[in-house]
Parts: sequence; C-alpha cells; structure tokens
Amino acid sequence: MKGKTLAEIKIGDSASTALTITETHVVSFAGIIGDFNPVHLDDVAAKNSMFKGRISHGMLVGSLFSSILGMQLPGVGTIYLGQELKFLKPVYLNDTITATVTVKEIIAEKNRVILDTVAVNQNGESVVVGTATVMPPRE
Repeated sequence: MKGKTLAEIKIGDSASTALTITETHVVSFAGIIGDFNPVHLDDVAAKNSMFKGRISHGMLVGSLFSSILGMQLPGVGTIYLGQELKFLKPVYLNDTITATVTVKEIIAEKNRVILDTVAVNQNGESVVVGTATVMPPRE
C-alpha cells in the first residue's frame, strides 16, 4: 500500500470518509485526550448548555481529516504538516459526518500539497472547515 506522489496528484482531486458519531466515540476520545467537559459527557449539563444536548469534541471531527490524508489522499507515507480549522456548528451524538479533502494547491519545489478540508453533517450543513498542508510520499 502506498500513497500518491506529487506527480500523481492534481488540483481538484478529493477523497472522503463518513462516520456516525456515537457515544462510544465521544467517551473513548475523552479518555484518550483527557477532555471531560460535561457538554460532551453529561446529559443533564449538556441539556442545560447552549447546545441543548451532548456534542462531540470538535477535534474528534477534525481528526477525520487525518484519516483521509494518511490513508487515501495522498495516503500512506504522507506527512501531515499543518491544519487550520473553524468549528461552525455543533456535532451531536448520532450525527453522521462526511469529511472531504480537496487539493487546492500544489507546491512542487517544496513537495507540498494544500487541501481544503470540509466536514458536513447528514443535513449537508458544514460543521468544520479548514485547510491542511501535507508532504506526500516521494516514491
């Protein structure tokens, strides 16, 4: 299994993954990163929050981009150099999120690729947007 090299990547190339965010995902993510904010884990506290229910960690949704970049586009061997994210809407438990990366710029002399990153919910609403910078595998 190998990722795409710079020569194999074109502006406009894209890849996606989808995930329904479950209780198990949120609890496991909280345990891994140590963010036990009640809005993620406590039904009563979350219902009394501005969100009116439990929400996923924003970075759990953002991590879907890492999955795509490391396994699909460019894929195995890719080095993730940077990510800018904006969290636009909450992601609730049982929301199905589709994350997509799209190549927007290629910097050949530095072996870099800039990609738009967008995550949408099951209603087609953007929940997380940003830009990723990666170094694809050389061979």
